[in-house]
Amino acid sequence: MNVRHQFQQDKSIKELFENHFDKDTYADEKLLFLVDLIHVIRPKKPKEIQQVSLIDFINFLKDNPVYISLFRNYFKTIVNKNKFSRLLTDSGILNDNHFVTEIKKRIFDKFLPFQPEKGTLQFVLNQVFYLSTDPIWINKIPYNEIVIVYELLGFKDIYGNIKEETPFSEIILAMQILAQRMSGRALENDVIKMVPEYSNFESPFLGFEKELNHLEHIIRTNNYHYINSSELVYKQLLLLHKQCDDFVDKAFLNSSKYGISLTVNQSLLRIRQQLVRIKELLPLIVVEIEEDKVRNSTLILLKLIRYNCYKNNIRKLFLESTQLISYEITQHTAKSGQKYITDGYKEYFTMFYKAIGGGFIVGFLCLFKLLFSKVDTSAFGHAFLYSFNYAFGFILIFLLGYTLATKQPAMTAATIAQTLEEGMKNKNQANDKHKSFAKLFARIFRTQFIAFVGNVLFAFPVSLLLIWFLDFLLGTNLAEAKAEKLISDLSPIHSLALLHAAIAGVFLFLSGIISGNISNRNKHYQVAYRIQENPFLKQTFGIQKTKSISNWVNENWAGVVSNLWFGIFLGSTASLGIFFGLNLDIRHITFASGNFALGLYGSHFTINFWSFFWSIIGIGLIGFINFIVSFTLSMLLAFRSRNIPLSELHLLNKSIFNYFKKAPLNFFFPLKDKVI
Repeated sequence: MNVRHQFQQDKSIKELFENHFDKDTYADEKLLFLVDLIHVIRPKKPKEIQQVSLIDFINFLKDNPVYISLFRNYFKTIVNKNKFSRLLTDSGILNDNHFVTEIKKRIFDKFLPFQPEKGTLQFVLNQVFYLSTDPIWINKIPYNEIVIVYELLGFKDIYGNIKEETPFSEIILAMQILAQRMSGRALENDVIKMVPEYSNFESPFLGFEKELNHLEHIIRTNNYHYINSSELVYKQLLLLHKQCDDFVDKAFLNSSKYGISLTVNQSLLRIRQQLVRIKELLPLIVVEIEEDKVRNSTLILLKLIRYNCYKNNIRKLFLESTQLISYEITQHTAKSGQKYITDGYKEYFTMFYKAIGGGFIVGFLCLFKLLFSKVDTSAFGHAFLYSFNYAFGFILIFLLGYTLATKQPAMTAATIAQTLEEGMKNKNQANDKHKSFAKLFARIFRTQFIAFVGNVLFAFPVSLLLIWFLDFLLGTNLAEAKAEKLISDLSPIHSLALLHAAIAGVFLFLSGIISGNISNRNKHYQVAYRIQENPFLKQTFGIQKTKSISNWVNENWAGVVSNLWFGIFLGSTASLGIFFGLNLDIRHITFASGNFALGLYGSHFTINFWSFFWSIIGIGLIGFINFIVSFTLSMLLAFRSRNIPLSELHLLNKSIFNYFKKAPLNFFFPLKDKVI
């Protein structure tokens, strides 16, 4: 790794100065000189450089003092307006947009950036420091070298003038605008609802705004235009700023009680970003010693460069905006996931019986889909019929308390992440948390195993019995025409069964997200309480009946909607594939088992050995892909929502493998654990 960056670009500093000031080659576009100068200084790989030195540039100016005065006059010609308050108030801070609108805006600005008025400092920054990596190498320039350049070029500190559109006036104006925006947003009903603890107190944001206006009056009326950190007004500002921070933290913390919408989440994030920006600007009004004037004057320029470079950061926006929502979603699935983790034999076989019920219903769904496939209709018609079939069956399984094995991974992954988070917080058990996780995973795996067994073992005979009964009743083997396709679609080497199983895994993951999102929204909008206290419903059904309806919605609505959409996803995929000309479909282990039974009966049980062999292997692999895709996506989301490093996955996998070597049967049966 290079310790110090040397200027090695095509043009030297000397050539640039000679071409501009002696030959005037930049007469048409004077800003190009500064662009080329920064290009000479800018390292090609800023992340690999430990230090970027300006010593060559400094020595050149000292050796050629005539260029110093020329450069000073040049800078005045390209920056004749000091308006940059908009850069301080807007760059890198969420706009008053919905999440999707903000994403689209930033993508558009990324490819076609906003260009301010010529002659302003922001226009110069846009043209010169246009790379997102510029703040990286600028931060690696030694501070003493920045001060030398500052003094050589004759820049004045920002405290000499506080008139309108001067640098210091722009800083004060920016803080006032930010404070006003925060106050307005924090007083909105949806935000206040998140922090009922503050309902009997004056808003700290209003207090902060008033104190900031008082500070501005002091600065504008004194002779030196700055304050000391020991002054009461500054201490009061810091105290009120801390109270505003606590307000936002409490609102986010209360999301577990009241739920949170994406709009409220964006509002709170916007307030938090504005608080951070003000906290970064407040020290600029403080001067303890004379050297602070130069330090603050150079610091504001570096901040402006950084803000301008990061103003269209899409990745940061996406991560910040989705973290809390994903946390609330996975919080719901983590609670639901507890019932999918068995411990002793009683719970183990209870899950088996529930899986039998799920397999029994899927057997009917397999037959109904076969019958619907014979309906002469369009691709959309088949999508509707298949979706109705799947959705109705999944909702029925859910309401009857049965289980579909592949629905479990999305729920149990969140439970693992939640338990891991608690283990990371508990320092006393930090060394044992991975061992505990291995045992937890073994419980989850054997629960999945017995659920798979129950689903598959009953979907097969139920489908076989139903198709035989129709043949007996109607005298026609309805599966005969599609027998070959039903068998070949299960083969992992003769079809895209594994890809289609992965698609089903993605849909399983999405259905878990939908369930958590609906639960979060119901909590945020108090849906159950609104139903319970609805005067029309109480008059129509009575108080107790209305309360029962409210409880049912609170307990079941998220699951109903989730299963509805899961059915729509599965039922419409093949039709979408036809529309786009792609070989798209889904494979689900329980349906694969039922379809195998239909294929066997349709072929009169005359398939060859290899077809039988690859069908059995295919069913097992389909189940594994269903599980691993859904579980992995859900785990990544759960880890992201709780800020758990992905390095924990490696440690967890290692612990699971070691535990499996010591007690492999515990991954399949609830044996007594003798391994510590």
